[in-house]
Amino acid sequence: MSGHESELVMRELDEPTGGGPIGARLATWRRRRGLTPDELATRTGLALDYVTELEAGREWMDRRGRLAAFATVLRLDVADLTGQPYTPCGEDHAAVRAAAFHLRRRLHRHYSDTAPRTVLEDLAERFRAAAQADAAGDECRLALALPELIEATDRAVVVASSVSEREEVNRLRVQAHLLGSGLLRRLGYKDLAWGLLHRAGPGTRERLPVLVEEVRLLIDLGLPEHALTRATRAGDADTGWELSALGAVAQAMAGRRLEAEKFLATASARAADAQESALVFAARAAVAVEFGDAAEAADHARAADQVGLGGAHRSSLLITAAAAEARQGRSDEAAIHLVEADAEASLRLRLAPFARDLIVALTNRTTSQIEAIRGLAARAGLW
Repeated sequence: MSGHESELVMRELDEPTGGGPIGARLATWRRRRGLTPDELATRTGLALDYVTELEAGREWMDRRGRLAAFATVLRLDVADLTGQPYTPCGEDHAAVRAAAFHLRRRLHRHYSDTAPRTVLEDLAERFRAAAQADAAGDECRLALALPELIEATDRAVVVASSVSEREEVNRLRVQAHLLGSGLLRRLGYKDLAWGLLHRAGPGTRERLPVLVEEVRLLIDLGLPEHALTRATRAGDADTGWELSALGAVAQAMAGRRLEAEKFLATASARAADAQESALVFAARAAVAVEFGDAAEAADHARAADQVGLGGAHRSSLLITAAAAEARQGRSDEAAIHLVEADAEASLRLRLAPFARDLIVALTNRTTSQIEAIRGLAARAGLW
């Protein structure tokens, strides 16, 4: 067994299980690093009361910047604090986790030009089905489709019979790899997500979608400065709303309010339709949460028009709204938002670290929604 594998085994034996709450893992790693709560608070620049309350389970984590600060001081990947990838809870979760194994195997496969050809129309239809699952937040359907789709696009590029066919197949191949990277990122296999992402990059004429996913991954890794460096590679061209919105989140993680607002203004100006405008409002809400302004976050979440959003985006917006309501002491309203998010995209909710932490916190705070929130906790493996 390698040193890295031994460390992983020790983590499994020594750390809290189930992926939450984050405070319990924080306390374990703080003690392992030989720090007192006061020393950890001083080094992160956070209040001692917040650190102690978080470790005791009376607080919860809902800000990326704080999570990244803890990880940096303790010399950890943020996944060491969130507990990702989580132990499977239920058949759907197990099926999604299994996709990571199958995608890893396909990273190193090579195909000869004698491999069987795939009809382009069939390949395009399979990709559309996977993209629809992703937009709906149906992680299970997406996970079941991706390994074979990525293999099919890899093979089709090799056996394409013309330049135009090869270009179209490669476009589908890149998009399929991006779907795979996004799924792996959400599951917590961020190193594998990075490998799949960079396997897609070389040779593509559409660098922007790859760049957007790179920035998302760096944000999830707790590396806002690296995310901003990546974002600037797009130059001054009109790169759409999404890269600017992600830049705003990265600036917020770094504590730069004015710069975050500038990025949000750019994102708003570049939003091309009602759906993109709604997503910019969602980004504004996420940035407000990052700065601890719960009232503003709730206002932005309410202002977002959810009608045109798919299940994945609606679920994410509802989680942000729940965090904002909980911070204002409206625990029942927060619980209702989480139940709605679960109805939209169940695994997206249950695998989101901040949502899981909030679910645990609300089990001791909500009144009229106590059974609903306990049901959520049980289905996520947290109760």
